[in-house]
Amino acid sequence: MTYLQILESYNLTALQWIAISFAVFLLGLSKSGIKGIGIIIVVILAFVFGEKASTGVLLPMLIFADILAVIYYNRHADWGIIKKLIPWMIIGVLVGVWVGNDISAYVFKKLMAFIIIISVIIMLFIERIKSSKPPSNKLFSYGMGFLAGFTTMIGNLAGPVSNIYFLTMRFPKNEFIGTAAWLFFIINIFKLPFHIFIWKTVSIDSLVLNSVLIPAVIIGFFLGAYIVTFISNNNYRRFILIVTAIGGGIMLFS
Repeated sequence: MTYLQILESYNLTALQWIAISFAVFLLGLSKSGIKGIGIIIVVILAFVFGEKASTGVLLPMLIFADILAVIYYNRHADWGIIKKLIPWMIIGVLVGVWVGNDISAYVFKKLMAFIIIISVIIMLFIERIKSSKPPSNKLFSYGMGFLAGFTTMIGNLAGPVSNIYFLTMRFPKNEFIGTAAWLFFIINIFKLPFHIFIWKTVSIDSLVLNSVLIPAVIIGFFLGAYIVTFISNNNYRRFILIVTAIGGGIMLFS
C-alpha cells in the first residue's frame, strides 16, 4: 500500500482528523511542562481508535515528544529519583502487559479515577499542613513507581500518578519537567517492543499516521515551553493540582 492508501484505510472523517490533531497538539503542550492534560488526550484518541488501539497510536508520538523534552530540559533532571523509580516502573509495565488483555476499559477507567482522586486528596492534605520536607518513606516511592508503570502500559495514563509524586517531593518547576521527561522517555522506549510484538498495536500503518501528526506535536511543545517560562513555581503547583483533579473527574464520569 502507498502512503496515501494507508492513511485512507483509517477512514477518518474531517472531524476526527481535527480531534486527533488537537489531541497531539495537547500532547506537545503536556510534554513541554503543561502537565495534567494527558487524560484529555487519551479520551480523544480512545474515542476515535478504540481503547487498546489508541495506546499504540499514541506511544510513538509520546516518544517523539519525550525526545524534545529531554533535549530542552536535560540539565534539570534529578537522576537520583529516576534511578529510584525506574525498576518499580518496569515491574508495573510488565504487570500491565500481563493483565492488559483481560482488564476491561470500564474497570480500568474507574480504578484510575479512584487513584487520581485519592492522590489529589492526599496532596491537598500535604499542601494544607505546609510541610517543606518531602516524604522519605521508600514504600511510597516504590508504590508510586509501580502505579506509574502499570498505568502507563495499560492506557498511557501515568501522568496523574507521576504529577502527584513530583508535587509531593516538592520539585521546582524545571526539575519537575526535566526529571519527568527522562523518566518517561526511558520507560516509553521500554514499552515499545511489547506494543509491537505482543499487543501488536504499533505497526507500519500506525507509524505512517504518526508521521502526519508530528507537526502538531512540535507546535504544541514549543508553544507550551514558551508559556511555562511565565508560570511561577507556586502557580505551577496549583495549576497541576487543579487540572489533575479535573482529569480524575472526567475519567470517573466518562
